[in-house]
Amino acid sequence: MTITVDLAAAAASPRLNRLLELLGALAASAEGRLARGDADHPPAAADPSVIRILTGPRSVQQGDRVVPLTRIEYDLLLFMAERPRRVFTRIQLLNQVWGYDHALARTVDVHVRRLRAKLGVDTPLLTTVHGVGYRLADE
Repeated sequence: MTITVDLAAAAASPRLNRLLELLGALAASAEGRLARGDADHPPAAADPSVIRILTGPRSVQQGDRVVPLTRIEYDLLLFMAERPRRVFTRIQLLNQVWGYDHALARTVDVHVRRLRAKLGVDTPLLTTVHGVGYRLADE
């Protein structure tokens, strides 16, 4: 799986720089690849396993298809993409993505299930770590 971040529309923020740093480290470990593109020269995205997170317009593309995500689904996917290989509990995700922890922890399960459905069953993007929580898939 490839995750591509469109840098053309977004200002270079510390979070975005950290994301690029982490994605570069993942690519350097030979377990992934880092593809950079802009509006004039986007990376090849016809492959449905390629997920592009566009930070400027806050949208996600899978191959050539725009994936209609809610604000929380987009924030959840971006949060996980910025922190690859880390496992997060439901409470941690409620704190970091939702901004509070007083909701039911199963709220996270519902959003993960909807995000998985929108991205399709052929794309195991968010994996469940049984008894702990969720993480971005290694593949």
